[in-house]
Amino acid sequence: MPRLSRSSSPSPPPSGRKRRSPPARRNSRRSPHRILRRLLVATESQVTAVEGSERRQQEAELKLIEEETTRRVDEAIRKRVQEVLDSDEIQKEIQMRIDEGRKKMIEDVNAQLAREREAALRATRTKEEQERKDKEDLDRMLEENKRKVEEAQKREAEERARKEEERYRELEAIQRQKDEIMRRRKLEEELEREEQMKILGKKNARPKLSFALGLKG
Repeated sequence: MPRLSRSSSPSPPPSGRKRRSPPARRNSRRSPHRILRRLLVATESQVTAVEGSERRQQEAELKLIEEETTRRVDEAIRKRVQEVLDSDEIQKEIQMRIDEGRKKMIEDVNAQLAREREAALRATRTKEEQERKDKEDLDRMLEENKRKVEEAQKREAEERARKEEERYRELEAIQRQKDEIMRRRKLEEELEREEQMKILGKKNARPKLSFALGLKG
């Protein structure tokens, strides 16, 4: 819609004799300038309202077009992606990726199992080594205890043998003392018997001597 310019005014009078306009009445409500100005303001308001309505309509149409365009683009992309996915080349690529992923997963699982086996072997070796050391320590302790027991038994046996020897020597000494006493007693008895025999012999010899002396005189 064409806009009316604010600067538009009535065409100038033809050249020639100037027409003298009647004096304008001041403060007249029917002044052409005021009427024209009011018309211009009203016209611009109508133009602005029309332009705002047209702009809103254009924006709505652009939004619908944008939405429809987006929907069609999405549909075209989806269709193209589906076509690409359904193609033999892509299926082979997908299958190859799946196979590679499965192979990689199997390799990772085997590697993990190998690490776990190695860790288990190390743990077993460590446990066996610790058990061996513990057994050696126990055997060493038992051997030391056995040695100490044997030494104690040996010392006890030696002490017992020493005491037995001392007791035997004491018994020997006692026996020797008894033997000495018996020998002395026997000797004393023999001496005493000899004395008695001597005494008896003297008694028996005196009468014979007297008898012999009597015969001789």
